[in-house]
Amino acid sequence: MAEEMSITIDGTRAKVPVGCTVAAAVCAATGGVTRQSASGEPRGPVCGMGVCFECRVEIDGKRQCRSCQMTVRAGMEILTSAQASGAPLQCDLASASDQPPSPSYSGERAGARGRASNSVNLPGTVGGPASKPSRVRKADELPRGNTSAHVFDVVIVGAGPAGLAAACCAAEAGRRVAVIDDNPAAGGQIWRAQGDHPVGADAGRWFDRVRKSGVVMFPGTQIIGANGPGKLLAETGGEARSFTCDRLVLATGARELLLPFPGWTLPNVMGAGGLQAMVKSGLPIEGKRVVVAGSGPLLLAVAAYLRHRGADVRLIAEQTPRKNLARFGMGLLGHPAKLRQALDLRRGLRGIRFAAGCWPTSAAGEGRLASVTLSDGRTDWTEHCDYLACGFGLVPNTDLAALLGCEILCGAVGVDASQQTSLPGVYAAGEITGIGGLDLSLLEGQIAGYAAADQPGRARALFRARDRARVFARRLEAAFALRQELRSLPRPDTIVCRCEDVTFERLHGHESWLAAKLQTRCGMGPCQGRICGAAVEALFGWERQSVRPPILPTDVQSLIDLFNALP
Repeated sequence: MAEEMSITIDGTRAKVPVGCTVAAAVCAATGGVTRQSASGEPRGPVCGMGVCFECRVEIDGKRQCRSCQMTVRAGMEILTSAQASGAPLQCDLASASDQPPSPSYSGERAGARGRASNSVNLPGTVGGPASKPSRVRKADELPRGNTSAHVFDVVIVGAGPAGLAAACCAAEAGRRVAVIDDNPAAGGQIWRAQGDHPVGADAGRWFDRVRKSGVVMFPGTQIIGANGPGKLLAETGGEARSFTCDRLVLATGARELLLPFPGWTLPNVMGAGGLQAMVKSGLPIEGKRVVVAGSGPLLLAVAAYLRHRGADVRLIAEQTPRKNLARFGMGLLGHPAKLRQALDLRRGLRGIRFAAGCWPTSAAGEGRLASVTLSDGRTDWTEHCDYLACGFGLVPNTDLAALLGCEILCGAVGVDASQQTSLPGVYAAGEITGIGGLDLSLLEGQIAGYAAADQPGRARALFRARDRARVFARRLEAAFALRQELRSLPRPDTIVCRCEDVTFERLHGHESWLAAKLQTRCGMGPCQGRICGAAVEALFGWERQSVRPPILPTDVQSLIDLFNALP
């Protein structure tokens, strides 16, 4: 049985597993609702990785906290909009770990909603101070009113596979290395919550190398701006920090492409990777009916993981036609390792319906998801479900790179043979340079790490393997190209910008992203267009523009402290 602690959610005391995220705890308690939209609709997390901002709640008196980035702490008091929207409070969270589920959340009504004291700052698990970087401190232990300055030879932004690989290679070459990530723990999305208990030989090997390398980790730390390529401005739990380095490696990964369709804003409609991230973070899924839909191999991996955790996966709907899948499958004969992975996945999904050339057209439910309607172009039908995990591919996270002035090519950061961007001393690796999967991310990360540590020979030794992986990535992209029907799914009243509740109808008649922003506020909410920007590019061909600091919503005190610390 997992160790538990007591917190309060909307006035109800609940016991939650140690280590789960606040978002997982809240969604289990409310049935998926974390907030109300601008128009009063119930909303819940979508991305599970701090991008969509739909998980915002009030924690210990501090509002607008991204709860998927926060780990529960004993005594936390959390307020959501669940009661205000009339959503019933349910207490049914199971274990957050990969161990057998513990008894469900227990909770008793604690009476009227109480508001916590404002004397406590943003809680959660964050990176440690400069003097003892391996020690993790809570935000209310951190000093306020000043800026912590850190100096390293190499700074890596992003603690996913590419970032960890780059960090190991640079540190093992004798460089002082820091890794910054806004998640509570390292691993990115693919190795999320695996630091202490890695799943698979690859993850275990890299986490072990990180521990032995002397890399300084700064989890729970978000980059909010820059004062030059080697001068980053950051925030940890309300404390301002600055990082200075000789070489910078960007490994900020990717986010899911979410295309609007009627009902996609209902709680429990999530990105495919988003639902997986939430389950890894503690959301109970055992016995829940799940439909997995969208495009790409991620769907199979998510379905297999959810089934392993006890979900009742009803259907996998892949929008790519069966003939394209067959052609791609034949191409796997030239990649034996990939073929074995695909066969292992299929075996793990035996008995689950797989529909090729099929996509969701709408979702329905009162206050939260109850069913999804799908189409194969000839027939429409409805599947009743508790969760819809829906993603149409990935989009590189290029915001920081664009802010620094790196060249962006076709939506990804352009790099040379050594993974160096258009800025000298700034490197990029992983999905930020183009979507290519785990193997390519690890290879690019190693090359970037060696190059940043002035080890060109060791970097060149990996060029051929990386180039082969890139060929496979291009085949993958071609095989799972999105069909035209997906661009006609929104109805006039379908919301496109979730932060500002901007509908598809209101966006018609505008000629560009900038014009739409000025006239409708599309892309001007907390997520700053990270969700709707990719959607309008797919729907209208608009290119997202104007990345400005701060990259993420930031405490005003942190901005003041950073300004005062500037030379």
